[in-house]
Amino acid sequence: MATFNKFQSFVEAVAEKVHNLGSDQLVVALTAAANAPVNTNTILANLTQISYTNISSRNVTTSSSSQTSGTYKLVLADLVLTVSGGNAAPFRYVVLYNDTATNDELIGWYDYGSDVTVLNGETFTIDFDGSAGVLTIA
Repeated sequence: MATFNKFQSFVEAVAEKVHNLGSDQLVVALTAAANAPVNTNTILANLTQISYTNISSRNVTTSSSSQTSGTYKLVLADLVLTVSGGNAAPFRYVVLYNDTATNDELIGWYDYGSDVTVLNGETFTIDFDGSAGVLTIA
């Protein structure tokens, strides 16, 4: 399982109503090992993404966004990326960002530890951990 890392700016963006995680459209961006995200990145324009020519939609579906006993949990449906018409460029990082926010504000990223290559006709599943959730805020 890949490690999830939160961008520092996410905390302020949540506090200042930039994100509505229950209804905003979340999307993943893919970056190569040479273009690693850092926790001080704030918006999508800070990243160098791979080409998405042969990759299916990167839109993420929110399963639930709720709090229980003062702890908020965001649960996202697993995303299956399908590659067709040619191979996808290798990537190592899967970045979650808010496409509804004016500047495509960054939320966090998964580090897969090494390059992932998805060939024509193959799929890649991003497991957003349906039980623990993508993130919690207490």
